[in-house]
Amino acid sequence: MTATETPPTETATDRYTIISADCHAGANHQTYREYLDPAFRDDFDAWRGKYKNPYKDLGDTRKLRNWDDEMRNGQQEEDGIAGEVVFPNTVPPFFPSFVLFAKPPTDEEYAHRHAGVQAHNRWLVDWCGRFPERRAGVGQIFLNDVDDAIADVQWIKEHGLRGGILLPNIPPDVKWVKPLYDRCYDPLWEVLQDLQVPVNVHSGTGNPDYGPYPVSMLLYINEVPFYTERPLVQMILSGVFERFPRLKVVLTEAGCAWVPPLLERLDSTIRSIRDTGATGEIRYGDDHVLPKNATEYFHQNVWMGVSQPRQADAEARHVIGLDKFMWGSDYPHDEGTYPFTRENLRARFSDAPEAELRQILAGNAAEMYDFDLDALAPLAARIGPTVEEVATPIDEVPDKALERISGDMDTRAIK
Repeated sequence: MTATETPPTETATDRYTIISADCHAGANHQTYREYLDPAFRDDFDAWRGKYKNPYKDLGDTRKLRNWDDEMRNGQQEEDGIAGEVVFPNTVPPFFPSFVLFAKPPTDEEYAHRHAGVQAHNRWLVDWCGRFPERRAGVGQIFLNDVDDAIADVQWIKEHGLRGGILLPNIPPDVKWVKPLYDRCYDPLWEVLQDLQVPVNVHSGTGNPDYGPYPVSMLLYINEVPFYTERPLVQMILSGVFERFPRLKVVLTEAGCAWVPPLLERLDSTIRSIRDTGATGEIRYGDDHVLPKNATEYFHQNVWMGVSQPRQADAEARHVIGLDKFMWGSDYPHDEGTYPFTRENLRARFSDAPEAELRQILAGNAAEMYDFDLDALAPLAARIGPTVEEVATPIDEVPDKALERISGDMDTRAIK
């Protein structure tokens, strides 16, 4: 979709249709075993016998939100969410940790880990297929073997995972997988472009190994924003978007307020190289010259899945473009907006025009991930927040919601 085109529109009602561009789900190990290539099941049984789950939300009844239709749909409906783009959330077979934290597999790990993500993809097809109008699943691939990655993309497309693919973000200390700016991936970009498969980069990926130190997780959470930005910078500066102008890339759960200053800085760098062939004392050749600025490539190729937006993110939607902003809840994560999505929307968008909200809450995601707004309309008419409700500014916030929706707001003004 170009800046001059408009996303699909929903039938005018007094309620909003909401499609969350960032949700998560996954199966348990017993279920994954059923979807695993039989050749790996004995190895899986041995691996599973040694696995200890370190994640509290996967160790109590909250884990059921990842796969139980009744619990999940009930909570989503309670929160006003009609549709969801579904990223992985649990631990697939042979993974050392949560999907988004795990590094790309080494050569020795690849066969088993690849079988694990294929099991997840098979499960996801069936799970999304139970409510196809509501769920757009994001399939998983690895970049260790480009031919395998292409085959997985084709399988994902053929089996209706409308969420596209989760692109592995390569950490700087991973030397066994080529970086995203290597031309070896051009055949993959070409297939993704031609099949119109969305390419998703999710925050939480791409960080280096900080080692077994008390400060490691603090360093991780502090530097996540930088490592989430790297794929965008690498794909712009390496000419991926110049060579593949129809490639659709979505950066999810990374906010968006940082995008305008980053693009301004990259624009300056690109102009300097184009005009002078240098940045300071560093000289460049013709193969470094890009015909467009970073801002142009962003509007050509990139969208933002903005989960639990801060006030600065909400305001930045006009700078990055309303057609680039897709709202997300990050369900079922603790930092997400559930069960206070209505309060979040009122805190961030009470003064936004109705047509604008219909675009960022549903229209853009429907266009990107092929949701049928007409099919969602009856559900949204029953569960969606009303236009009047969202337009009502927050004056009293539930205590448990303060941390989730306050962000950089002055909470004293809404108590």
